[in-house]
Amino acid sequence: MATSATSASRESLRVAVVGHVDHGKSTLVGRLLHDTGSLPQGKVEAIRAMSERRGMPFEWAFLMDALQAERDQGITIDTSQIWFKTPKRDYVIIDAPGHKEFLKNMITGAAASDAALLVIDADEGVKEQSRRHGYLLHLLGVRQVAVAVNKMDLVGYSEKRFAAIEKEYRAYLASIGVTPTYIIPIGARDGQNIVGKADKMAWHGGPHVLEALERFNVVTLPTHLPLRMPVQDVYKFDDRRIIAGRIESGMLKVGDRIVFSPSNKSVRVKTIEAWAAPPPDRASAGQSVGFTVDEQIFVERGEIVSHEANPPVETDVFRARLFWLGRTPLTQAARYKLKLCAAAANVRVQAIERVIDTGDLSSAAATEVKHSAVAEVILQADRMLALDEFVNSPLTGRFVLVDGYDIAGGGIVSMEGYADQRHLITVRASNITRVEHAVSVDARARRNGHQGGVIWLTGLSGSGKSTLSITAERRLFNMGYQVYVLDGDNMRHGLNSDLGFSPDERAENIRRVGEVAALMARAGVVVITAFISPYRSDRERARRAAGGNFHEVYVQADLATCEARDPKGLYRKARAGEIAEFTGISAPYEEPQSPELALDTTRLSIESAVDVLVGYVSERFGVEQVRLTRKAGA
Repeated sequence: MATSATSASRESLRVAVVGHVDHGKSTLVGRLLHDTGSLPQGKVEAIRAMSERRGMPFEWAFLMDALQAERDQGITIDTSQIWFKTPKRDYVIIDAPGHKEFLKNMITGAAASDAALLVIDADEGVKEQSRRHGYLLHLLGVRQVAVAVNKMDLVGYSEKRFAAIEKEYRAYLASIGVTPTYIIPIGARDGQNIVGKADKMAWHGGPHVLEALERFNVVTLPTHLPLRMPVQDVYKFDDRRIIAGRIESGMLKVGDRIVFSPSNKSVRVKTIEAWAAPPPDRASAGQSVGFTVDEQIFVERGEIVSHEANPPVETDVFRARLFWLGRTPLTQAARYKLKLCAAAANVRVQAIERVIDTGDLSSAAATEVKHSAVAEVILQADRMLALDEFVNSPLTGRFVLVDGYDIAGGGIVSMEGYADQRHLITVRASNITRVEHAVSVDARARRNGHQGGVIWLTGLSGSGKSTLSITAERRLFNMGYQVYVLDGDNMRHGLNSDLGFSPDERAENIRRVGEVAALMARAGVVVITAFISPYRSDRERARRAAGGNFHEVYVQADLATCEARDPKGLYRKARAGEIAEFTGISAPYEEPQSPELALDTTRLSIESAVDVLVGYVSERFGVEQVRLTRKAGA
């Protein structure tokens, strides 16, 4: 079942041709095919005859525009793919539409390309769509970009006009981290600088278009990257279960120890299957393969195969840079279906952080993302996902969002500010059994006069969590409660002294606190925790650990108020760059969605907030309340 992705004898380069509508993309490609002798015999004559019958002037673009609607409207709607050859290599030219309404088609074509040729009209200059297409090429990871400044005949083949456009567009591309490989002045209609040097632009010392294409490098298959193979399906043949998919990066060998994510099942590769051929002992990036494993395990479509030593990230929340193409705007709290490789999951837009103007790269806060806009958002999935950051693995680090039955957007994954949750959910210990205590939870509640549980205070630094928790602890203790405060600073002096403040270490810090709080609650103690605990997933994990009697309390204060208070001087240090990954400044804080209690410390005094908190505990933690709650549940 192993198949090669490319020809063994000749290399092939896929080039997307993009640009603003009517800037001459199809004309350029049509002329390129004609001047390289790549057109079928009689094709030009047939197009000329068709143009005469319709009373239309002959256009080289008609060689490309295969759809009748395109000929009638004079625009390219779908992507057209054309194959041609030079002595050096084979080419696939993807002529992508430039009209704003057909950006989805342009993205589809560019996403599958090794390089791009971006066309700008010398007379009209750099347009909004020119900038947008440059930005999208960057977003899609296309690093080889040549810019063709077309219709130089309309500006009298002016070197000055070309230099002005080159300067403007180079500056824009540099601002988004793109260095164009070449910028070439051309006259596509007259064949100037297409496959030979332009006699009317002798001042240009760079390559013509064909030379630029020949100098592009074929993007090599990423065999050097960690193994990633999305599972497409599992087939049953005789007594074998064959796991099938395409290897996106890395290599797979018989005997490899692999892990399926996010199920975290680990096995060894037993065989790599082949059709009517001896089974190979390895397969690599670009190959579609089927393999068997040494244990009978259940795996599903969409899981990611990797080596144990370098697996993908596992998370249910991540940042994304998103390009929106939906019929209706993307809004905060809206739900969509996410498709990443072969996996699908329901996601919620947790936050829209900013919308980016692709023209001047300015950004602004927004409550929605409109059609053709780029935004940075945070997505929350309804289950764990296996994925990679785009910068580390482009093929497994990009996704699409589906609204109803339509592809409405696409984006790339970033884990900036968020933790890899793999180690938080992986159980490594074996042969363990939970101890059943001789003293029941009810007996402890009767002895103490109250139920044990976890009061989890969360909020920004400076919101008042520590002051509230310590004051409430004293008040509850005086009322006869077995009560104890777990505070962030105190935990980091002891149990968690080995942890720093990276996203992964923050998550581990809260995991440990959650487990300790759950043990103390089962011992009958009312445990009050005072932690920023910025991630919802971590707080939900602490809730599950507590086994039911968990109460999330949102100590609510906006960033401006907390920064004005700054009791420990941390905001000042964070603003000065002395503290990295500081919540609210350079790291995210995810507000509780439905906390059991919210205390607005911008409005309430500490004493008033403590009154509310203590009243809440008294009402819900007494022995009588425990008895009534359990009776109602029964």
